[in-house]
Amino acid sequence: MDGIIVYYPIFGNRQDQYLQQIVSIDKDVEGLSHRYIFNMYQNIRFLDPGNTKKSILPCTPLAVIKILEYLRIYNTILPYGNRLHGRTITVINRSEVVGRPLAALLANDGAHVYSVDIADVQEFTRGVGLRKRRHEVVEKPGWTLNDCLPLSDVVISGVPGDKYKVPLELMRDGAACINFSSERNFTPEVKEKASIYVPAIGKVTIAVLLRNLLVCDHAPSYRPILTVSQRLAQNKIDAAAQGVDEKASAEPVIQSTA
Repeated sequence: MDGIIVYYPIFGNRQDQYLQQIVSIDKDVEGLSHRYIFNMYQNIRFLDPGNTKKSILPCTPLAVIKILEYLRIYNTILPYGNRLHGRTITVINRSEVVGRPLAALLANDGAHVYSVDIADVQEFTRGVGLRKRRHEVVEKPGWTLNDCLPLSDVVISGVPGDKYKVPLELMRDGAACINFSSERNFTPEVKEKASIYVPAIGKVTIAVLLRNLLVCDHAPSYRPILTVSQRLAQNKIDAAAQGVDEKASAEPVIQSTA
């Protein structure tokens, strides 16, 4: 057996979180184990010091990343890890499965990200000049989607339900639009305003799942021999990562002073 996929929810409670943690990281093609989630939010891209074993990323957020790379939204002239520098992106829906991980991934790659949910807006960035190694999150009191859309080069939406539609009149002309919901969050008129419109990403998500399987199957197994002090330090990291699923981030949310 080369990979394991678990169709959640099974129990609909903390037992599901337990199941996520007992799947071996060598078989976790969905990237849902606490080690992978912790690495994702901390912008740690490999499991080993030699950078030979990649940290697996969740399939749907990574599918959006791959689409943005294909569309040349990523600037390949810039160094790896900074290739969204200068891009402003709005992600509508801050679910723990797709929306929040996607905002974190985009910000870790250098983008200025507005994460919009029902109650609030959060800003994900690595700071001015990308001086920080990983993103930070700042609350934007009083902000709504209306404030974010006019500033955004890319609009990514994943709101469940067929009644929600992104207000096109607030979007910038020429913005790139991606829909990752099972419902169409954009009306057909989006084609007249957007430079690029991707109505669905399901097939790319399946391709990413297969890609993750190959990464798990062909990457060299990494089982480091640790000293006692290194093992204690690793245990602390793993213990801290256990809280990622509940808070889903491992990053502090900074209250804006503006």
